[in-house]
Amino acid sequence: MKLTKVVMGVVVAATLSFASCKPKDGDIKEKVEAAIKADPMLTGAVADVKDGVVTITGEMKDSACKALCEKTIGAIKDVKQVVNNCTFTPPPPPPAPPASLTTVLDAATQQKVKDGLKDIKGVTVTFDGEKAILAGDVSKADRMKIMQMLASAKVKSDVSKLMDKK
Repeated sequence: MKLTKVVMGVVVAATLSFASCKPKDGDIKEKVEAAIKADPMLTGAVADVKDGVVTITGEMKDSACKALCEKTIGAIKDVKQVVNNCTFTPPPPPPAPPASLTTVLDAATQQKVKDGLKDIKGVTVTFDGEKAILAGDVSKADRMKIMQMLASAKVKSDVSKLMDKK
């Protein structure tokens, strides 16, 4: 009878000691917060711990900082899993070039295109920036001449409005 009580006491004591060996979320959170404070790249991260799973949130500088945060926290002892809900703002797009830098065909090139088209009746040309836009009705032979002339002048063109004569 006494032996049974002693064995039961040992079992209860062992159970309590094993239960207390399990890492506590508070202890894990302290380790995580210390790691966040130690690395300036992790500034902005906030951690929450539940059952050894660390959920990190906050605004990071860039994607590299976000990945580093997850790797650093994942390496901490007793962390079972890292859920990375951090965000970062992508860099703004580069500014558009000023209007003065927009490419425009020079007058000599425009004149070369006009001269190449003077013998082809029914074709009109307009210039939009660096592109020549052609319109009208042409034969297949004239279309070939136009394409060769545009290629030799090294002009970007839009010939979608040129229609084949029937």
